[in-house]
Amino acid sequence: MYSIGDLSRRTGVKVPTIRYYERMGLISAAQRSEGNQRRYEKNDLERLAFIRHARDLGFDIPAIRDLIALSGHPDAPCAGADKIAEDHLSAVRKKIGKLRRLEQELERIVSHCSGHSVEDCYVIRALSDHGLCEAEH
Repeated sequence: MYSIGDLSRRTGVKVPTIRYYERMGLISAAQRSEGNQRRYEKNDLERLAFIRHARDLGFDIPAIRDLIALSGHPDAPCAGADKIAEDHLSAVRKKIGKLRRLEQELERIVSHCSGHSVEDCYVIRALSDHGLCEAEH
C-alpha cells in the first residue's frame, strides 16, 4: 500500500493532481486507513504512471479516459487506441505547422526592426497592424 505522498514521489505527479484524477475517475477512489489517510495499491501506481506518461505526450483527459477504458479489455483489437493516438498525432502536426508559421513571421518581424527607439520599432508597428504580416498565423 502506498500513501498519496509515496504515489506522488514515485510518479512525479503532484498530490493535488492525484486527488483531481481521483475525482475525475481516472484512478480509483483510494482506500482509507484507520487514520483516514488515502492508501493506494500497486495497480493505482501503474495507472497513475500511465496517466502521467500520456499527459507528458499531450493527450487530453477525455482521450486518456478512453485509453484507460480500452486497456480494460486486453483481448480487444487495438484499433480504438490506434485511432486515439492517430487523432492526437494529427493535432500535434497541425500545431507544429502553426508554430512554424508563427516562428517564420516572428523572425521576419524581428529582422525588419532596425529602429533605435520604440517610435521607430517595426515590432511595435507590426503588432499594431496585422496587415504588415506576410501570412496568416
